[in-house]
Amino acid sequence: MAGREAGSRGTGAGALPVTRVPHRDIGLTRLGLGTAQLGNLYRETTEEEAAGAVDAAWDAGIRYFDTAPHYGLGLSERRVGRLLATRPRDEYVISTKIGRLLVPDPAGVGRDVEGFDVPATTRRVRDYSRDGVLRSLDGSLRRLGLDRVDILYVHDPDEYWEQASAEALPALVALRDEGVIGAIGVGMNQSEMPARFVRECDLDLVMLAGRYTLAEQGALDELLPLAEARGVGIVIAGVYNSGLLSQARPAAHATYDYETAPEGVVSRVQRIADVCERWGVTVPEVALAFVRAHPAVVTTVVGARTAAQVESNVARARTEVPAALWDELRAEGLLAPGAPVPTAGSSV
Repeated sequence: MAGREAGSRGTGAGALPVTRVPHRDIGLTRLGLGTAQLGNLYRETTEEEAAGAVDAAWDAGIRYFDTAPHYGLGLSERRVGRLLATRPRDEYVISTKIGRLLVPDPAGVGRDVEGFDVPATTRRVRDYSRDGVLRSLDGSLRRLGLDRVDILYVHDPDEYWEQASAEALPALVALRDEGVIGAIGVGMNQSEMPARFVRECDLDLVMLAGRYTLAEQGALDELLPLAEARGVGIVIAGVYNSGLLSQARPAAHATYDYETAPEGVVSRVQRIADVCERWGVTVPEVALAFVRAHPAVVTTVVGARTAAQVESNVARARTEVPAALWDELRAEGLLAPGAPVPTAGSSV
């Protein structure tokens, strides 16, 4: 297994299991909070909603918080830093990312064009150089109000393999070896390039968004077995495939991979929903349970905008899924051959 269980965080019945990052002294609660919505993803998140989401996550025992400069042109980092400022620093883990430097753009007008409802007075500059890493980390620390982050990911280097592998990763390795950060990784929406990073580079984690879910398991072909063999932990993000798996049945015009879901994909999820209904559980509950079963997976990061959404995700993660459901999904050809499934008592 990529990580090992290491107790729990939280108190009483609400405590969440913790898994260690392989080879590093960092424990991640098995459920983390993704904070793109705190950067006004698609629409405004009020200060009250943001505070409610972080408070609800903390009260539920979540101690892993993921952010990035990309999320709202720094708004997510500023909010996360402010909302965690009163919490004991040694009780939570925070990750952010490099690859998009934020540069003031006084001439910018209107709103951001990359999905966040924020003013366009700052722009992103892709930079995976050593200097870009250091400048990005410095900016993140200032926005977070911290002197360190626990995990630093290379963010979406899809078109930047050469610079990311030759400059960004070595810079992150040096920062990790100097004790400036605790662990390093890459975060992407594909599984092929992360597999190459695992083969050729020295990293601890891969944040994999949307490519290992109840709806698709292509990462089983190479990335997940390779990560398990090399002792690289997998952090699952995009567990609902950008909306497709977030409801008991796919909504009209459901999104998949940030676009309208293809008819064939929707039909497949409808069949999964049929099985879920027969066993008294929902698609999102089963989606969260499924990804946890792979031995390379150390945590699942789920985004939320409000306290109610956090509480819903925690309740879903704590749902026990009947073993017979997995047998039926296999029999119906709705899971990839060899995909691990949860055992009894494996809910968060």
